[in-house]
Amino acid sequence: MSELSHLAATIFRRGAHTNRVIVAVAGPPAAGKSTIAAEVAALLPEGSAAVVSMDGFHYDDGVLEQIGLRHRKGAPETFDFGGYESLLHRLKAADADVAAPVFDRSIEISRGSASIVPRDAKFIITEGNYLLLNEDPWTRLAPLFEITVFLDVPREEVERRLVQRWIDSGRGTDAGRAWIDSNDMPNVDRVLANSRKADVVL
Repeated sequence: MSELSHLAATIFRRGAHTNRVIVAVAGPPAAGKSTIAAEVAALLPEGSAAVVSMDGFHYDDGVLEQIGLRHRKGAPETFDFGGYESLLHRLKAADADVAAPVFDRSIEISRGSASIVPRDAKFIITEGNYLLLNEDPWTRLAPLFEITVFLDVPREEVERRLVQRWIDSGRGTDAGRAWIDSNDMPNVDRVLANSRKADVVL
């Protein structure tokens, strides 16, 4: 059995006596969180799982300009933590369909209420860089997760993927290299150095 199949089986068993299981998939930028979350969801019974990304709670660039954090976009303090926490509480209740925002990377904008998590989705796979960050206020999320997963990708590989992401975007490698060095890699190091131990490490 593959690692992902084993994880899906563990998640399925956890749902035997509860209406909803929330699984956190954390790791540094470019670790493959969204891909893993989607693959795990696909291994669960059809229609039983939904994926929710923390990235939907990125502050808009205009807001970041106002608060002086545009140069740190993607750092923990550039997310609407309270909004994400509230969403998780609503999902935990499992008593209604819940609308969730989606971050559109092609335009670097979060689209509000762009997805619906059905009331009858037993398994919620939520992914994001800072779900296990051992800093306030992020530690408040811990009681909301039944299972936590951390993607342990070598720093060098994460950096290579970040560079490739910039190349694929067509925005220029020089600008990308500067952004990666000044912003992305500090975020990577923060996650790698200061995340709580997960139930499962992939």
